[in-house]
Amino acid sequence: MINKIIPSLEQALANIHDGATVMIGGFGGAGQPAELIDALIAQGARDLVIVNNNAGNGETGLAALLKAGRVRKIICSFPRQADSQVFDGLYRAGELELELVPQGNLAERIRAAGAGIGAFFTPTGYGTELAKGKETREIDGRMYVLEHPIHADFALIKAECGDRWGNLTYRKTARNFGPIMASAAKTTIASVHEIVELGSLDPESVVTPGLYVQRVVQVPRSVTGPAGFKQA
Repeated sequence: MINKIIPSLEQALANIHDGATVMIGGFGGAGQPAELIDALIAQGARDLVIVNNNAGNGETGLAALLKAGRVRKIICSFPRQADSQVFDGLYRAGELELELVPQGNLAERIRAAGAGIGAFFTPTGYGTELAKGKETREIDGRMYVLEHPIHADFALIKAECGDRWGNLTYRKTARNFGPIMASAAKTTIASVHEIVELGSLDPESVVTPGLYVQRVVQVPRSVTGPAGFKQA
């Protein structure tokens, strides 16, 4: 019997190894799997490469992972914000490597990994430092830059509901990067607020099929999340 439900956060994250590439869902605080991040800090894996839309807010969630010294490199679109002091301090001290990727390119590079696309051309970034050293090509009179997929060993995502097969639904904007990250990782670990009986989810409403999910762990719903963001 297929049953991907894991009884604890600790067991769900137990085999994340040093040096792993880990995608973490969320757009700021919306959809950020805070409980999974806290469990990853407790788990102790180091030298991680993190793929996320930003570089953390305040000193909780992703920022706490950075502050704990567990991250070697971060691949993201928005590393600096008003409350990104943890990233800023580490980067200026030379203790954290940054790969800056325009947001659309970031999403497409992750999606490409899940879709089995070897590489793709995009106009975004052409003529800037972000295109330095990359192949370029003129297509129909416009210049494009070749970008490659981003694959991951693990993806940590947050969903609203899940079943024992790993089928997931999301709540509004908490969906963001979750579906594409799930398809781009070797192992996807999803936290959910509710576990439902198999067959309870309308197949037309399932956003991430269980095919892309290896572990599901239930976490309680909290009123506020990282940096005071209201949980979605």
